[in-house]
Amino acid sequence: MPLTLEIVTPEKRVYSKDDVERVKLPCSEGDIEILPGHVPYIIMIHPGEVRALVEQEVDQIAVDKGFAEIYGDKVSILTEGAIDVEDIDFDEAHAAEQRALEAIQRADAEDYDPAEIEKLESIARFSLAQKLIKRPH
Repeated sequence: MPLTLEIVTPEKRVYSKDDVERVKLPCSEGDIEILPGHVPYIIMIHPGEVRALVEQEVDQIAVDKGFAEIYGDKVSILTEGAIDVEDIDFDEAHAAEQRALEAIQRADAEDYDPAEIEKLESIARFSLAQKLIKRPH
């Protein structure tokens, strides 16, 4: 029996499929893999790549921080942002990385955590875009 995977942002449903064989999620402990029949689970998602195996093809979705709920054979991800890797604009991802690095350099102690989070999110998108598009940095 396959999994249902749904990825939702505050703006829209980014991904929804009912025939997912397995899902890999980026978490603080590293990537975890969800298979059909997984025990109920709620976990914090970190910026990175969600990989869904569908009919021997891998769908890749870049996500920001958020949460995943696994219940029955349904995986629901609620994240601040998500984009199919095929839709990543390499130049915009690189610009976001640069903006994050500049924000960290300007940040004082109380602003460091949000800037660090922004940096991680943009670097995750940039690294994913770089890997998938195979363009030099």
